Amino acid sequence: MDYFEFYKLPVSFNPDAQLVKQQFYALSKKYHPDFYINESAEKQEEVLELSTLNNKAYQVLSDPQKRLHYILELKGILAEGEHYALPQDFLMEMMDVNEALMELQFEPDTVKLQEIKKEIDRIADSMEQELDRLIVVFDTQNKDTEATTLAAIKDLYYRKKYLNRINDSLLKLE
Repeated sequence: MDYFEFYKLPVSFNPDAQLVKQQFYALSKKYHPDFYINESAEKQEEVLELSTLNNKAYQVLSDPQKRLHYILELKGILAEGEHYALPQDFLMEMMDVNEALMELQFEPDTVKLQEIKKEIDRIADSMEQELDRLIVVFDTQNKDTEATTLAAIKDLYYRKKYLNRINDSLLKLE
């Protein structure tokens, strides 16, 4: 059972946070193992599994990054171990950033480091704005047209992962 179905919510990149929390607490009470202490071992095991499912569902649905990853997997857009090819123009832009970071490893320059940080922040902000736009489109469109939107969201997901690795490299230079 998928987490949205478990919580009786529509698949959405922006589910109502209050409803997610309400469902979590309601199901936490319903499936609390202590209430089933006198039941059969099978029933106790079933309740424990449902309690675990509830905890996992809440962790995923209440975290935007985990939720994004989950929905892409749920829709069959993201595959485990997939080798996604980022667009060439993005890779060229990132190559320039990576080269600048390598230069800073050999010749530290705080002014240049700040410039690179600003550039990365600009790129990240632009990606976040585009992702926000696509999420609104996804949440308001019908199922027949969602594949194109999901493909664009997937692309941004992988771009953000790449940018996070660059941010990790930046932290090492500080």
